[in-house]
Amino acid sequence: MITVTFKKEIEKNIVHVFATDKSELKTSVLTPSQKKYVHQALKQADFKAKEGEIVSVLGLESPILIVGTGQKPSRSDFEKVGGKLASAIKDQKAAYHPLNGCMPVEEEVIAVATGLFLSSFKFDKYLSKKKDEKKLKEISFIVSEPKKVQKVFDETKKILESVCFARALSSEPANHLTPKIFSELIEKLDETGLEIEILSLKELKAKKFGMLLSVAQGSLNEPKVAVMKWKGNPKKKTFDIGFVGKGVTFDSGGISLKPGAGMGDMKQDMTGAGVVVASMRSFALRKVKSNVIGIVGLVENMPSGSATRPGDIVTSLSGKTVEILNTDAEGRLVLGDCLWYMQSVYGVKKIIDLATLTGAVMAALGEEYAGLFSYDDALAQEILDAGKSVDEEVWRLPMNKAYNKMIDSDIADMKNIGGRLAGGSTAACFLHRFIKEGTSWAHLDIAGVDKYETARPLTPKGATGWGVRLLNALVK
Repeated sequence: MITVTFKKEIEKNIVHVFATDKSELKTSVLTPSQKKYVHQALKQADFKAKEGEIVSVLGLESPILIVGTGQKPSRSDFEKVGGKLASAIKDQKAAYHPLNGCMPVEEEVIAVATGLFLSSFKFDKYLSKKKDEKKLKEISFIVSEPKKVQKVFDETKKILESVCFARALSSEPANHLTPKIFSELIEKLDETGLEIEILSLKELKAKKFGMLLSVAQGSLNEPKVAVMKWKGNPKKKTFDIGFVGKGVTFDSGGISLKPGAGMGDMKQDMTGAGVVVASMRSFALRKVKSNVIGIVGLVENMPSGSATRPGDIVTSLSGKTVEILNTDAEGRLVLGDCLWYMQSVYGVKKIIDLATLTGAVMAALGEEYAGLFSYDDALAQEILDAGKSVDEEVWRLPMNKAYNKMIDSDIADMKNIGGRLAGGSTAACFLHRFIKEGTSWAHLDIAGVDKYETARPLTPKGATGWGVRLLNALVK
């Protein structure tokens, strides 16, 4: 990862970076003759200061890089500037000079540093020979109060590191992230101050996690449920909010086997759990003043002689029965038991679950939005606002009686699929059947935003860690 520092003095013999929304560079850093030289270079390059436009100016004592921000740049625009710089600068060190007028200096440099940090993530753990690339390793931001800005970034960095933690978890191959291995990684987070409890197969059977166990019974890898508690307000006995994550460490589809093409991506069907775990880590590191609980169900969905069959009926932790018509609609079974457990054992009254749940949401929203489902308008608005504030946006999709009726079963309390149409909505209605009256609940279907097929300014190709920043904004 890139090392970020904040300094008063200007270093020599390194790349000097300026971001601007003007076609001319207005700064007191350069001497009149240097400024004239730079302006001639910008004119020659026909620099318009468009978003992402970059001009490299050589021939001076130190190289200069000018980056366009577009007109009236926002925090998000400056984050994208940082993302561009990570790949544009091939030298090892650079200095960034904030320009007055676009936005407060502290806000500008934190945004650029955020973009640099997130865009520099790379999952190369299993490469036997690492590529020796020329890339930026250290950047200094020139500010008048380095200690003050450093303190702000140190707090931000705890969230950014947790985003990268989530990305790394989601990038792990399934043979290196079984439910057991995942639970062991979670256990190690007790060093952050989290209270950790891992429920074993024996305990899950005793507590009657019937739906979750039905998903896991075809695999040799035993399921786990991890409970993570952060008590930032120890005087208060209840939890302010709870997060539940789907942790299917590999999803073959079970007996309803998925097509072979693209099945390797199903190692990432645990992304919801990864985001919840990473978020809980960040709450502990930041020592947030709220009481937060996270629960993740960790299972592997495999076909075998012991696997659940289409047509089977299982009894959930709540006591409600479910007709399993498609074993590839397994995430909702895992979440349903975990949602009920969080309410019944811990009395949590405000819950959000996250899951790579349906292809239907991905078809509707692509990689641009997560699907939001909730009957609670106030909670839905909180999530919408939090997502917008960190560019992890959600789109609210409908739930109603008609969709709910689609999952009624003739021979059980419900069935686990509602047919070909409105798959995202019927899945959300299924989950809502495990929400007690008086509980404020929302479901985030992150199937389209958990990974990107091509790199973006802040996110390399692959796992995104989407949701960690949103949940931190929400808790804040």
